[in-house]
Amino acid sequence: MPTALVTHNDVVLHEISPGHPECPQRIGAILDQLKKEDLYDYLRHFEAPVANPEVALSCHPQAYIDNIVNSSPDSGSVQLDADTAMNPHSLTAALRGVGAGILATDKVIAGEVENAFCLTRPPGHHAEKTQAMGFCFFGNIAIAARHAIKQHGLDRVAIIDFDVHHGNGTEDIVDGDKNILFCSSFQHPFYPGGYRPNVPGQRVNIPLASGTGSEEFRLSVMDHWIPALNKFKPQMVFISAGFDAHRDDPLASLELGDNDFVWITQQILSIADSHSNGRIVSMLEGGYSLSALARSATGHIRELMRLN
Repeated sequence: MPTALVTHNDVVLHEISPGHPECPQRIGAILDQLKKEDLYDYLRHFEAPVANPEVALSCHPQAYIDNIVNSSPDSGSVQLDADTAMNPHSLTAALRGVGAGILATDKVIAGEVENAFCLTRPPGHHAEKTQAMGFCFFGNIAIAARHAIKQHGLDRVAIIDFDVHHGNGTEDIVDGDKNILFCSSFQHPFYPGGYRPNVPGQRVNIPLASGTGSEEFRLSVMDHWIPALNKFKPQMVFISAGFDAHRDDPLASLELGDNDFVWITQQILSIADSHSNGRIVSMLEGGYSLSALARSATGHIRELMRLN
């Protein structure tokens, strides 16, 4: 079965500020690399729909959703926190991110595609239940995971987050949810700060010191994530795919290379094949060196396509 690519031109219209690292060019860099490597035409393409804001109620309270919707400016920019701002196109882009995750989940569970990559922005894993932060407005990956549980009747889903920044928003949203195992690796100490203690069957955090490279990252995954995932036996796997742990990324200082993102994708595929009928939905989070992002994300997608 094919791999789905879910995106939309609207996601490049959102801009926090000129020259900001979470820039519209991130989308084009990945699309150009997919075409350069002759992968683009072999993907099954879907346009990300604009989700009804009420869909986010699975992860955010009504008052928070109303605040995001009502903050959308007709012109100029509105600052939601020190790192997160909206222009007139941001709300639509954010809702397409939510819609992409839901559409991808539906397509994968229906068996129309084997797995999916959602090429959307703004990212989502820093958005807490009641706080937009870290360039993020809605908890896209958590909303997609809850959709699989609530609308498709799954009992166990895993969210795996290898972005260099801790997925504090996802952690906040799914804390205490026994249907979701959250696995996150991240540079620490680093933005956004602290993290919650590990809970068997619910949360596996792997803090990594500045300068951590391939060997320690891989050993940590094999020692901590893989046993927990095999014990949990997820019926579907969701990925917060951030590529800013790359050694070339300007916002962080881990030392991963292109092949590490290939390797972690292979490990996740193995888990999904063992427990989830291969069902994976991956969503773009961080990655701010355009060249490293393009190569790493394309390597991730190539593995999802099972071409190697």
